[in-house]
Amino acid sequence: MADTDETKEQEKQEDSEQEKQEDSKAGKSGEKSSRGRFLQWIIMAAVVVLFIGAGFGLSRLVTGSGTTEIAGASEQDQSVQVEDLTVAGSAAGSQKTWYYHLEPVVANLDVPEATRYIRVSLTLEISSEVDEKKGVSFIDERKPILTSWLTVYLSSLSLEDIRGDKNLKRIQAQVLDTFNEKLFPDSKPQIKHILFKEFAVQ
Repeated sequence: MADTDETKEQEKQEDSEQEKQEDSKAGKSGEKSSRGRFLQWIIMAAVVVLFIGAGFGLSRLVTGSGTTEIAGASEQDQSVQVEDLTVAGSAAGSQKTWYYHLEPVVANLDVPEATRYIRVSLTLEISSEVDEKKGVSFIDERKPILTSWLTVYLSSLSLEDIRGDKNLKRIQAQVLDTFNEKLFPDSKPQIKHILFKEFAVQ
């Protein structure tokens, strides 16, 4: 009886030792597998970040240099064109200012309760420093930009914004500044005055 009890106890001890060994093995293998998965995620994240950084750097390198070159070339072309427009020193004094007539622009006013529109025809008074023939072709090329801006600007105005002498002078000044900025961005303004040929509200 005592022998059977001892053998049972030994078996229990052996079983418990085996269980402990299996548990420790399982724990170690679980730790190894979780460590392996964690390491895999870190490596994948690092690779993704590396690829994103490389793609961003490459795109900046390719597009950045191209845009700078294009922008530099267009600025250079524009400054050359403005210099080409000017008349020689002696001829500039003898020549008078000249006028460029813009086609009428029609735009809806910013009036919520009714449909009201404005029709504006402008005449640009150009400096005598600009040769008339060259200046006309120069402005003709850029006319779509001017009319587009003018349409958007007029559409932002309300009836109160266009009533009265002060408001009309303010509109003339705003148009003058913007047209000079769009046509002659890095040089002396060559448009002297903006004249209203037609200013009708309906």
